[in-house]
Amino acid sequence: MDAIECLKTRRSIRAYQPRPVPRPIVADIVDCGRLAASAINLQPWLFVAVDDATVLGPLADLCDHGKFIAQAPVCVVVFCENVKYSVEDGCAATQNLLNAARAHGLASCWVAGHQKAYAGRVRSLLGVPEQYLLISLVAIGHAAEDRQPEKRPLADVLRWNHY
Repeated sequence: MDAIECLKTRRSIRAYQPRPVPRPIVADIVDCGRLAASAINLQPWLFVAVDDATVLGPLADLCDHGKFIAQAPVCVVVFCENVKYSVEDGCAATQNLLNAARAHGLASCWVAGHQKAYAGRVRSLLGVPEQYLLISLVAIGHAAEDRQPEKRPLADVLRWNHY
C-alpha cells in the first residue's frame, strides 16, 4: 500500500480478531515510531510492546476509554522523557505507529494517556521509570470490525492565506 492510501484509509478500530501479531511485525511498527520527527532530534521516546494477555487485561482495566485493549493481541505503550516537547514528540511517534500498523494490513486505535488519572498506574504496571511520561496506548491487531466514519470534507477545514 502506498503512503497516501495508508493515510487516507486508516481508521480507529476497537474490535480485534484473536489472531496474534508476529513480534517481527510489531518490532517493525515500533521501528517506524522511533523514526518520527522530534524537536531538536531528542528522540525522547520509550515504547513498551505488551503482548501478554495477563498484562493486557490489567492494562485495559486502568484505562477509562480503552477497555478493548484487553482483546487486542498487542498494545504499544508510548512514553517520553519529560522534555520540553515530549507531548508533541510522543504524538508524532504515535501517529507513525498507527500508520505503520495500517501499512502492515493491521488495525489500531490510539488511547489517550497524557495527563490521564491512570498515567502513573500504567507506568507502574509496566515498570517504567518515573522520568517518563505516558503519552498514549496503541492497540494493534487484525480488525474484527469495519468502520468507515464520516470525515469532514476538505473544504470545511482548509483555508488559503487567511481564514
